[in-house]
Amino acid sequence: MNIEVTTESLLVQLGYPVKDATVSQMERIVANMKNFDKFAKHIISLNDELKRFSAIVAMSNSNDYLKIKCDSKDEEEIAAFEDIVKHWSEKYKIELQKVDGKHTYYIIGQN
Repeated sequence: MNIEVTTESLLVQLGYPVKDATVSQMERIVANMKNFDKFAKHIISLNDELKRFSAIVAMSNSNDYLKIKCDSKDEEEIAAFEDIVKHWSEKYKIELQKVDGKHTYYIIGQN
């Protein structure tokens, strides 16, 4: 089964309303990430897995990338978050950029 991820379906899965501004922003993000179509469906499963650690995949307001961020203050949750993100990026060969001083990563694309 091959699942096609559209801009609108990705917005809905990540909890955003489908309106002109969000569709436009997501289109810029998708165009900016290397080989997006090859790993798009894995973003949704990552987001679902991260929810239990007070973490999400979200659109960045400052860069045209999706970001993976953890808002938890619990050290065990943060450690689990870091492990999941590392495993996910290695498994799907995803290039991430860490945000200094935060538990946040930009998804640059697939190598």
